[in-house]
Amino acid sequence: MSPATAFKDFVTEQAPLAGRTWLAVGGPAAYFAEPTSREELVSLVEWCAAEEVPVKVLGGGSNVLVRDAGFPGVVISLAAPAFAEIGGSSGTLTAGGGAALASVVSESVRLGLSGLDALVGIPGTLGGALHSNAGSKGGDIGQWTCEATVLTRAGEVLTRRRDDLIFAYRQSSLDELVILDARFELEEEDPDLLTKRMQKHWIVKKASQPNTGQQTACIFRNPRGMSAGMLIDQAGLKGEAVGGAEVSRDHANYFVTTDGATSDDVQKLIDLVRSRVAERLGVELETELEIW
Repeated sequence: MSPATAFKDFVTEQAPLAGRTWLAVGGPAAYFAEPTSREELVSLVEWCAAEEVPVKVLGGGSNVLVRDAGFPGVVISLAAPAFAEIGGSSGTLTAGGGAALASVVSESVRLGLSGLDALVGIPGTLGGALHSNAGSKGGDIGQWTCEATVLTRAGEVLTRRRDDLIFAYRQSSLDELVILDARFELEEEDPDLLTKRMQKHWIVKKASQPNTGQQTACIFRNPRGMSAGMLIDQAGLKGEAVGGAEVSRDHANYFVTTDGATSDDVQKLIDLVRSRVAERLGVELETELEIW
């Protein structure tokens, strides 16, 4: 029995994924699931574990590169309202893992809760932000996280409390399949002052990113104490291209794809940039992008 047969109400077959990622390349998912409740999600994950079907969770698609062959298992979307609820009071904010990080930040500011405002302009979902400990010069999401409810690859729902959580630069101990929701302890502050500060963060963030109308994604982690974009620029790679993939001329740590580009183009450009930076500057770059 296939997932599309076992869960026909919310699973489809051979679903295109390119349009669901920022780079807009890559093949389809063998199965694409859009559960509408936690119960449906848990049942699906338990079934996949029992049948040994590979599973991935797709959030905003900003840090994912799908191979041209596609993904051979089930790709889960948590776009349903049940996974995106946000609420808060008295210094605490709780949000679903499927909520857009931008919505979580905006709601925290509206409620007069300070801390997450520094994350404005970072794309993706809350779950993705927690998996990778998203952050900026103003701090990272991990420093405010006090609890997370997760779903393991075996289909078990667990609560991870502060003592269980470890956050480091662009990584965290929250490596389970799904982050269902999380709770943050924040500082109360005047909403008007928070809004003004968030707007300043937003202006700085947007000034450092390529044109938002482009098909683009950030590719490499910043090495400790250095900027990946600056290293790529110093290696003379701005504008370097392979097929339909090009190093952004605005910010060298972003790649831009054109219509007709392939996932293979992006992967070859990643390899080219890594080898040139290592050869010319002696620094090994690590990808921030997930390759499926």
